[in-house]
Amino acid sequence: MTPFNKLSLLREKMKEKNIDAYIIASADPHMSEYLPDRYKNMEWLSGFTGSAGTLVITADFAGLWTDSRYFVQAGEQLKDTGFELVKLKNQGAPEYIDWLAKHLTQDATVGFDGKLMSIAVAKEAIETLQTRNIRVISDIDLIDDIWTDRPSLPTEKAYLLDEETTGKSVAEKISEIRSRLRESGATAHLISSLDDISWIFNLRGSDVKCNPVVLSFAIIEPEDVQLFIDKTKLSGDDIEKLHRSKVSIQEYDAIEHAITSLPGDATVFVDPKRNCFAYYSLIPTTCKKVENINPSTFLKAVKNEVELTHTRTTMVKDGTALTNFFYWLEMSIGKKEITEITIAEKLKEFRAKQEGFVGESFDTIAGYKAHGALPHYKATEENKSTLEPNGLLLIDSGGQYTTGTTDITRVISLGNPSPEEKRDYTLVLKAMIEGSTTNFPTGTKGYQIDAITRRPLWDHFKNYGHGTGHGVGFFLNVHEGPHVFNTANINIAIEPNMITSIEPGLYIEGRYGIRIENLVASHIEAENQFGQFQCFETLTLCYIETSLVDKDLLNDKHIEWLNNYHAVVFEKISPHLDNSEREWFKNKTKAI
Repeated sequence: MTPFNKLSLLREKMKEKNIDAYIIASADPHMSEYLPDRYKNMEWLSGFTGSAGTLVITADFAGLWTDSRYFVQAGEQLKDTGFELVKLKNQGAPEYIDWLAKHLTQDATVGFDGKLMSIAVAKEAIETLQTRNIRVISDIDLIDDIWTDRPSLPTEKAYLLDEETTGKSVAEKISEIRSRLRESGATAHLISSLDDISWIFNLRGSDVKCNPVVLSFAIIEPEDVQLFIDKTKLSGDDIEKLHRSKVSIQEYDAIEHAITSLPGDATVFVDPKRNCFAYYSLIPTTCKKVENINPSTFLKAVKNEVELTHTRTTMVKDGTALTNFFYWLEMSIGKKEITEITIAEKLKEFRAKQEGFVGESFDTIAGYKAHGALPHYKATEENKSTLEPNGLLLIDSGGQYTTGTTDITRVISLGNPSPEEKRDYTLVLKAMIEGSTTNFPTGTKGYQIDAITRRPLWDHFKNYGHGTGHGVGFFLNVHEGPHVFNTANINIAIEPNMITSIEPGLYIEGRYGIRIENLVASHIEAENQFGQFQCFETLTLCYIETSLVDKDLLNDKHIEWLNNYHAVVFEKISPHLDNSEREWFKNKTKAI
């Protein structure tokens, strides 16, 4: 069934239910970025495979609202589907709400599934639309009526990590959360976000592709902790371990009854961005509510020394796999057929040889020439390019290991780089180095680091549409809050021991894309009469292509940083290479 046919079926259901406009968000009841197959409603209906977007359907219009990362991709995937691309001005903003308020008549009815919309967005939609006398129905799932072969929820096994890996016990983490709840005046805490639950309970699984999480909910109260999960996923030993930490195991679908059974005088702490509106609506009306970021989100973002030590070890493994891969690529290019799909498969193959490798942390982005200008490009059999010994190749990839999560982007030349390509590459490298080497006072926000990083590009009147960096989990989600390096005025400071990406880029549509990305950890560097200052430790260990560098665009400090970085990379990675790889690698990491 084509997207066009599915859209017709949906409109029939809308007419049957007297719905004038229907909203389909890319979400699940846990407000996840990456979704189990059952909740890929947006992809199933429209064919758009990006990880961020919202569909709005009326009787005579169907639109996909998404951000600049996906403009080109969406334009291609929505052809002949009946859906149109609506370009977001601000990444993540629900701009379709104002569109609905403007285009619908009074007394119209808007519907959405409250399990698939956050509290914050649902409240905004209801408030905005009702002021226009537009009726809102927040508990209607029209997709289930027409998706006849909709996948079931995953049933893969889950497991607990030991304290030697996580650095903290379940009991310690729950104690820290309870302390934060007391400070806020809350007596109960509803948690839906899978990475928060995985961190709290030292729990891992494979219910969501690339994210080692398990479908689950949790409620924490002063004396009781309940974990809602398919019990068959856990071994008897793991259930007993959780019981010893005073965690009660309940069935996954018992969460609704548990919410409605909260004490009527409870004060419930809920994260409005990471809980669904449907479950928020089940909280007894007599309960007070505290709406703020989950305490565990802050606690999880600040890595302990055990996690940092494991992450450094993981970077050696990942760097070795990447070096094996780039050596293979250089030895093979022009001698055998290599496509963008081959790149992703081969890179995973080299990572899989490393101890503790579990899987990819996201689908590899391998963009050759023009495809590199699509920040979230994914090659398919229909659109893949075959590599030739010329042009730029961008590879953004990452691994999940039992000892950490990686995310790295490199660009290499396959031959005959142009002066323009070298210039842009060098400016992106300069920007990445500027971000990586900045010292900053404690209290600095992500948008300040973002601006510092962009400065070398701004000096040449160039820019990029995505953020400069995101938090990264410890054997958890590759995108982790609460902090982020982007242009938004988000009032969250960078704390010591946070792991963040620094990944500036430049994209020339139809020709090439450049992005260079390392992960860094923030540390306290100095304290004096001016306050406390932090710096970044670069964690990623992989050579940066120097054949594309125009030294005239770099200052001495950039050249010194690059040479020092390559000396460290060679020292850490070379012992794990064979003789031919080591000789090749010595040339790749030599000082410029």
